[in-house]
Amino acid sequence: MEKTETVVHGPGLMGGISGLAKNLFGLVVSRVELAALEMSEVRNHVIELLAIFAGAVLAVWFALAYGTATIVMLAWDSWGWKILLVMFLVFLVITIVLVMKGMAMLKQGKLAFPETMNELRHDRDALL
Repeated sequence: MEKTETVVHGPGLMGGISGLAKNLFGLVVSRVELAALEMSEVRNHVIELLAIFAGAVLAVWFALAYGTATIVMLAWDSWGWKILLVMFLVFLVITIVLVMKGMAMLKQGKLAFPETMNELRHDRDALL
């Protein structure tokens, strides 16, 4: 009796290209999902930053309003300039604290896409 051997070949060129396209599509979909997730986080941080900025603007306006009201009401009586200075300093401190909080958020990179960028770097390194 003769032995017959069956030789199994790979899926061929078209099968390989099809598999590569499926993997590439899956990679793109996962990166888009990651970007969408990080975009929602960034949106929340942008809203928080806008609220802090609005508070800082409001504090500046209050500083101007209190300063003007103090000048008008007291008309430079015995404590006039001291009250003006105290109100100015209080709202100046509030403004500085809020601006520093906003700057800290920006320096922490809360408005960036760290995970997406990290994954894209890994993808680039793998392809090279």
